[in-house]
Amino acid sequence: MVRRQLSLRFAQWPIRRKLLALALLPLLGVLPLLGLILLLWANVALDRMLITKVRADLAVAHGYFERVLNEVAASTRAVAESHALQRALAGWQPGQAPPPGLQALLREFKQREALDFIHLRAPDGTLLQADFDVAPDAAPLPRHSDDMDRSGASVAVLAPAEQGLLAPTLRERISVPLVPTRNAQPTARTHEDRAMVLRAGAPVVDDAGRPIAQLQAGLLLNRNLPFIDHINLIVYPEGSLPFGSRGTATLFLDDVRISTNVRLFGINGEERAIGTRVSQAVREAVLVHGDTWLDRAFVVDDWYVSAYEPLHDAEGRPIGMLYVGYLERPFAWLKYGVLAGIGLVFFAVMLLSAWAALRWARGIFQPLEQMALTMRRVEAGALDARVGPVASGDEIGALAGHLDHLLDTIDANTRELQRWNSELDAKVAERTRALEAAQQQLLRSEKMAAVGQLTASIAHEVNNPIAVIQGNLDLARELLGADAQRVLPELTLIDAQIERMRLIVTQLLQFARPTEYAGYVDNVDPARTLEDCLVLTGHLLARSRIVLERDYAATRSVAVNRQELQQVLVNLLVNAIHAMPEGGQLRLATRDQGSGAQARVEIEVADTGAGLPEDLVAELFRPFVTRKPDGTGLGLWISRSLVERYGGDIRAANRRDGVAGAVFTVVLRHELAPDKP
Repeated sequence: MVRRQLSLRFAQWPIRRKLLALALLPLLGVLPLLGLILLLWANVALDRMLITKVRADLAVAHGYFERVLNEVAASTRAVAESHALQRALAGWQPGQAPPPGLQALLREFKQREALDFIHLRAPDGTLLQADFDVAPDAAPLPRHSDDMDRSGASVAVLAPAEQGLLAPTLRERISVPLVPTRNAQPTARTHEDRAMVLRAGAPVVDDAGRPIAQLQAGLLLNRNLPFIDHINLIVYPEGSLPFGSRGTATLFLDDVRISTNVRLFGINGEERAIGTRVSQAVREAVLVHGDTWLDRAFVVDDWYVSAYEPLHDAEGRPIGMLYVGYLERPFAWLKYGVLAGIGLVFFAVMLLSAWAALRWARGIFQPLEQMALTMRRVEAGALDARVGPVASGDEIGALAGHLDHLLDTIDANTRELQRWNSELDAKVAERTRALEAAQQQLLRSEKMAAVGQLTASIAHEVNNPIAVIQGNLDLARELLGADAQRVLPELTLIDAQIERMRLIVTQLLQFARPTEYAGYVDNVDPARTLEDCLVLTGHLLARSRIVLERDYAATRSVAVNRQELQQVLVNLLVNAIHAMPEGGQLRLATRDQGSGAQARVEIEVADTGAGLPEDLVAELFRPFVTRKPDGTGLGLWISRSLVERYGGDIRAANRRDGVAGAVFTVVLRHELAPDKP
C-alpha cells in the first residue's frame, strides 16, 4: 500500500523533479561501484606490471646463465683443440703413463680459461691426468656413454662418492648446513653434501682425426659467490630499482640455496642465506611440476616479487632452480599511494558530476535516451525492440507511443519482404539444381559420344592391318602348298590371334555402337567358360599367391555369346586378382536358381581383398566410376551392358560369410539357344 502511494506521488511530480531525482541515482549508486571496479583493476594492473618486470629479469638471468654454459663449452673445446695439448700428447698411447708436464699444462689451461676443474680421460674412460694430485682411491666424475662425442655443457649434480676429481679447496665449498626455514618442506636432512657443477666435455683428436682422449672441465656452483653476484649485478644494476628496493639472485640445488646474495638477517645483514630453503609451494610448482613461478613469495624473512625457473641436467631431469626477485615492500607502498590517489580523484569527479547533473538536467533527457537506445538496438538487428510505456502522461509518452507504432509498421513490412525473399531464393535454388543436373547430363552425354567416336575410329584403323595380315597369311599358305604342314601349328596360332584381334575390334565397335553388334548365341557351359577364363588370366595368377577354390554346382547351360561371357568373366577375374596384391583366396562357383520360366544360372567370383566401400556399391556400374589410379571406369559398365543384352544382370556386394572381400554374381537365364544356320 505504501509502495502504491509513493508511486502515485512520484507520477504526479513534474518532469523537472523526476529528472532531478533520476539524475542522483547514478551518482549515488553507479559511480561508486565504477570507482571500486577502477581501484580493483588498477591494483591488478600494478601487480601485473611487477610480474612482467620480474619475468624480464628472469629472462636476463637465464640468458647470462646460458652464456656461461656456452663459455664453459667453448673453453673446453678450445683446450681440447689447442696445439699445446696435442703436442703434449704426441706419441702417447693408451695404457702408458701420462706425459711429463701434462698436469702443469692443465693447471695453466684452468687458470687461463677461469675454470674450477679440468682433467683428461683415456678413450676407455680411465683417468689420464687431473689438474691436481688425485688420491689413489678417488672416484672419477661420472662419465656418459657418449662423452667421446659430446661437445656441449650441461648442469650436473655430483653425489659425495663422485667428487673425487674436485680439488680439496673446491670440496670445502660443497657441504652446506641446512638452516630451518619458514614454510619449507619438512626434511630430516641436516646438510646438503651434493655438488652442482657446470660441466662440459670435448674429444681430443690426433692429426688423423682419431679420438685419443676426452677432456672434461667445468665450474663448481656451490658457494660460487662471484658468479651469483655477477648475475645480480647484470639483472639489477645499481640504481635500477626505485624506492629503496633491492634485487636478489639465487642458485638452488633441489630446494636448498647454495649460492645467493639474499641476506640471512635482513637486507642489511652481512651473512648470506646459504643453506636456507625455498617454500614448499614454490618447490612443488617448479621442481615437481616443472613450471616457472612468477608471483610474490616469502624469501627467508620478507616478501619478494619472485621468479623461479627449473634447472635441468643433461637428461632433462629438474635438479635445481634459478631465482631472481626484488623486495616487494617499497612497491606495495607505492601501489597503495597510487590507489589512494585514484580514489580521491574519482571521488572528486563524482562530486563534480553530481553538481553538473543537478545544474544541467533538463526536460526530456531520460525518455529521449530510452528512445535512442531503442533505435540503436533496432539498427543492430533486434527488430522487436520497443520503447514501451513511458512513466509519464505528457507529450514525451505520446512521442514514445508514436515511435513504437512506427517500429511495428516497419517490422511488419520487413517480415513481408523477408517472406517474399525466401520464396524467391527457394525458386532460384530449385532452378539452379535443375540447371546443374541438366549440365551434368549434357557433359556425360558429350563424354560418352566422344569416347564412342574415338573407339569406332580406333576399331576402323585396326581393321585395315588385320585384313592385310590375313591376306598375306592366306597367300603364304597357298604358296607353301604341302610345305605348309611343316609350320601348321604356327599358322594355326596366327589364325587364332587374328581372330582374337577381330574379336577385340568387334567388342570395341560394340562399345561404340552396341545396338548394331551382337555375338552369336550358343549353349554355354558356365564351368567350362570359367576354366577357359582361368587360362586367359593364368599369367596374372602365376605371379600372385592366390589360392583357387572351385564350386561348380550348376547343371544348366546358358544361352549367351561365348566370347562376350568370357569378356565379362575375365574382367571380373582380373579385378579380383588386383584386389588381392598380397595374395588370398579366389572362389569360383556356379549354381542353379529357380525353375521353369524363372530358371537362372548364377556365376559367382569372390575374393578376399579389402572389399567394396559402401559409397561405391551404388555407383559401381556407372560409366567412368573407378577407384583405380589407372582405371577408366568402363569395364563393369560394359560387362553389365553385355549381360543385360541376354536378359541377365550383374550384382556386386561384400562377402557375408565372415570373410572380408567382395563378391560379384553374374545372373543369366537358362534357355536353349537356336541352332546356328
